[in-house]
Amino acid sequence: MSIATLAPAFPERCPVLPEALTPLCEIARNYWWTWNPDHLTIFREMDPALWEKTSHNPVRMLEEVSYLRLAALATDVNYLNTLNRMVQSYRQYMAAEDTWAKRTMKTYDWQRPIAYFCAEYGLHESLPTYSGGLGMLAADHLKSASDLGVPLVAVGLLYRQGYFQQRLDNNGWQGELYEDSEFESLPLTLVRQPDGSPLLVEVAMRQRLVKARAWRADVGRVPLFLLDTDLPENDPIDRWITAHLYGGSTDTRIAQECILGIGGVRLLRQLGLDPMVYHMNEGHAAFLTLELLREEVARGTPFETAEAKVREKCVFTTHTPVPAGHDAFSPNEMDAFFASFWPQLGLTREQFLALGARRTGDPWERFNMTVLALRYARAANGVSKLHGRVSREMWHVLYPERSVDEVPISSITNGVHARTWVSPLFWNLYDQYLGPDWPERVSDPELWAKVEEIPDEELWRRKEALRERLVSFTRHRVLRARRNRGESNERIQAVNQLLDPKVLTIGFARRFSTYKRGDLILRNLERITRIFTNKEYPVQIIFAGKAHPRDEGGKRLIQRVVEWSNRPEVANRVAFIENYDAYVARNLVQGVDVWLNNPRRPLEASGTSGQKVGFSGGLNLSVLDGWWPEGYNGRNGWAIGQEIEGLDPAAQDDLDANSLYDLLEYEVIPMFYDRDEKGIPRRWIARMKEAIRTLNPVFNTDRMVAEYVLKIYEPQPLEAEASRTLLGSAVAG
Repeated sequence: MSIATLAPAFPERCPVLPEALTPLCEIARNYWWTWNPDHLTIFREMDPALWEKTSHNPVRMLEEVSYLRLAALATDVNYLNTLNRMVQSYRQYMAAEDTWAKRTMKTYDWQRPIAYFCAEYGLHESLPTYSGGLGMLAADHLKSASDLGVPLVAVGLLYRQGYFQQRLDNNGWQGELYEDSEFESLPLTLVRQPDGSPLLVEVAMRQRLVKARAWRADVGRVPLFLLDTDLPENDPIDRWITAHLYGGSTDTRIAQECILGIGGVRLLRQLGLDPMVYHMNEGHAAFLTLELLREEVARGTPFETAEAKVREKCVFTTHTPVPAGHDAFSPNEMDAFFASFWPQLGLTREQFLALGARRTGDPWERFNMTVLALRYARAANGVSKLHGRVSREMWHVLYPERSVDEVPISSITNGVHARTWVSPLFWNLYDQYLGPDWPERVSDPELWAKVEEIPDEELWRRKEALRERLVSFTRHRVLRARRNRGESNERIQAVNQLLDPKVLTIGFARRFSTYKRGDLILRNLERITRIFTNKEYPVQIIFAGKAHPRDEGGKRLIQRVVEWSNRPEVANRVAFIENYDAYVARNLVQGVDVWLNNPRRPLEASGTSGQKVGFSGGLNLSVLDGWWPEGYNGRNGWAIGQEIEGLDPAAQDDLDANSLYDLLEYEVIPMFYDRDEKGIPRRWIARMKEAIRTLNPVFNTDRMVAEYVLKIYEPQPLEAEASRTLLGSAVAG
């Protein structure tokens, strides 16, 4: 294999298309289309019903749409003009030479790229390789790396049944459904050897060899390689290694992480790549360090020297602020997978297990993936300033000779990919008032200062249109769910009165884990019901989110929210959307007026959903946790509660709930409904503009990826004008 492997993949299969539409095959197989503003016209308008049926998968669309429809589009001048504009934009993008990375990086070499490893990627709802925030963040990282021209190659796993499809029963209890994906009908290309046979990697585990093939997803200029063990030559048990994301037993988890880390390094070798940096995005990928050690020792390098060499190549990002959230395996579990591995390192079993031990000398100490990653990372970081501090405290045990402040874990605050998450209406608005080059200048504070020039009426009109679309979308989803559950005709007809497009709309959507306190708003049912049913100034809320299949507490939270939504007094003011995914997320973050976030501090490492709402004019109502302490300035949203040292959780919940109610009653709601003679909420719009101006230039992945390049991948002085412009004065300073 050679570096040519990194050129954009050409589709193996392409349906017969009218000649004028043949570029669609090329466009459909590169996820660049997901952040191009013309993609809805190009794909959805082919056949809106089929677009919905295929989960917005353009490859299946082209396979299933009628040729009669394609022939009609091939003679539609408006459609062809849009398609030609999109194709020209794509080809210019892919061929661009003058990128930020090429101007800025000291080592710009696609033969020695940054290798980014993660267990999940939320590129789009059509590729179900994600469960939540980690996957969305990883995907946005790749998209901005592509936009900036960073030489980066990503590695992950391809799950036959993804995470799970959520279905609620008539009691509001979550059930899980698993559906097979047809990889051949996804925007993926099977990676092949020069002779045409599939490229395979092998990893020894459980006293047998497991084979994995590689699929490629193109993310703009960045190739993402996904490993899949569902092969007939594998043992039936091993075929299920990549069946589910975060599913199965501990054995399955270790097996997945062996394929990701060890198999991923071996894949890169077969592709002819020698990365300059290996980025472990969360501890799931930490076994890659063992494979790098094995390679060095096999070349005759003494183990201690090999450790130093591996450490020079690896960096690590932790996303988990609680010890229980870090993968750790018992010595016996490790034996089944690594009994033949540690001799290759020249180590005894005890020496090998010590590589992942928080405390050495304890035969029952579990092998911790974060410990392994920290041991072999030359740089490590949390994903917000607060999370960096929490991580230094959590892992101080590994650095007893240092003070907590000296623990070598820094922070780079997460962001979001603006082009993916901004609504088309606001993209167009920014084109008009900020300039059509705003996506290339997304981290420039001077650009966003121009938001003051947008007329209040124009901003408000578009926000109202997005809220109306969200209400319509929510009704559609709730109607479908009620029909699927076989609910009464009365309940089905009641969907027509669910929510009101003129009412202040709050969104709460995330993983339903107990620390995220999805039911905090229900702490005082009498008071919150009174707030929501105020005839003059009503409020409504839309919930969405999944609980892990084994998280009974999270499922009970969902059930409690659904039970509340069914109470007659709030039935038209509260909705729960089943099966939260990237598509639901886009509709929510673009349509809501207020994004609610109330985790138990400091357990939210960063949180990125609240960063997404700002690009479409939404405001944050959040606990000062994760990224929000860095973003909140008193005028661009609201901060819930305060942390009181030593307060027990129940008392803290009461304090935060009362703060939430007070903010709603005395600040948020009055400001929203305070209208002038034209019906415009001037004070509210001033807060919207302040949020757009202060948050958007900082909390985006262009800034974030640039920080990784400049501070982690190849640290250097911030001397390039391009980097100063990109990072913005607030960050660079």
